[in-house]
Amino acid sequence: MIIEKLLFHTFIILAPVLIQTSLLEHHKWSKSPIFTGVLNGLATLTCLAFTYEFAGLYWDFRYVPLIIAMVYGGRKAGLIVLAFMLIGRTIMGGDILFHGLASAVIASLIPYYFSKGFWKMSPVKRVVAAQFIGLWPIAIIFLMLFVFHLPSQFLSELHSITFILQFGLVQVLGIGIAARLNEWMVEKKVMREEIIKSEKLNTLGELAASIAHEVRNPLTVVKGFLQLMKRQSKGEEDEYLAIILSELGRAEEIINDYLNFAKPQFEKVERVHIKEILSEVSILLNAYAVKECFFGEPPGG
Repeated sequence: MIIEKLLFHTFIILAPVLIQTSLLEHHKWSKSPIFTGVLNGLATLTCLAFTYEFAGLYWDFRYVPLIIAMVYGGRKAGLIVLAFMLIGRTIMGGDILFHGLASAVIASLIPYYFSKGFWKMSPVKRVVAAQFIGLWPIAIIFLMLFVFHLPSQFLSELHSITFILQFGLVQVLGIGIAARLNEWMVEKKVMREEIIKSEKLNTLGELAASIAHEVRNPLTVVKGFLQLMKRQSKGEEDEYLAIILSELGRAEEIINDYLNFAKPQFEKVERVHIKEILSEVSILLNAYAVKECFFGEPPGG
C-alpha cells in the first residue's frame, strides 16, 4: 500500500518536468524561473494534499520539487517553491507546525548552497549530485522522528524499518528520474540552438561565397587593363604597376582559395554509364528538336 502512495507522489513530482518538456516546450516563458517555481510549487502543494501520516509525522515528497526547482530553475524558483511549501504546511496546521516549517527552511539550505555551482558539473554528475542532495531532506525527517519519538520504540518494529527504506529509496529514485528528464530538456535546447547556429553559418557561408564570386569579376577586369597599361607605360610607372598587379594577384588567389573551400563537396561518388545518360538526354530533347523543325521559321526567313 505504501509503495502505491509513494509512486503516486513520484508521478506528482514528475508532472512539472513533463509539462515543461512536452506541452509547453516551444513557449519561452515556460523556461523562466518564476514559471518553474510556480509549477513545482503546485506540485509541492499537491504532495501535501495527499500526504501519508505514519508514526505521528506526515510523509510525502514535498521536498523533491524544492530540490529540482532550486538546482535546475535557480534560486528564485527554489524560493518560490519554499513559499508554496510554507503556506501549504501552515494551512495543514498540526501540533508540530513550527517544527514542520523549520524543517522546510533547513531542508532548503543545502540545495540553495549547491545551486550556484550546479551547472559547472557534467550532466551525469548533475544527476548524481541532485540525488545526493535529496538525501538531506530525508536526514531532516529522520532527525525530527528521533526528536519526537523514542528511537528504540520506533526502530524495534520491522514494519517501521521497511517503511523508512521504501520511502528513502523511492524518493531518491524519483529525484533521479526528474533530474534526468531535466537533463534531457537541457540537451534538446542545446541541440536546437546548435542546429539554428549551423543553419545561420551555412547561409552566411553561401552568401559570402556569392559575394566573393562577384568581387572576383571586377578584379579580373582591373587586372587585365593594368597589364595592358604596363605594356604601354615607360619609366617609374612600371614599378608601381608591378606592385598593383602583385597585390591584385594575391587578392585573386585568396578569393579563389575561399571559393574552392566553400564549394559544396560530393557526399556520394559513384560510377555512371555516360552512354545511357546521353541516350536519355537525346530522347528527352528529341521532341523539342522535332517541334522546332516543323514549326520554326525556315532558314533565311
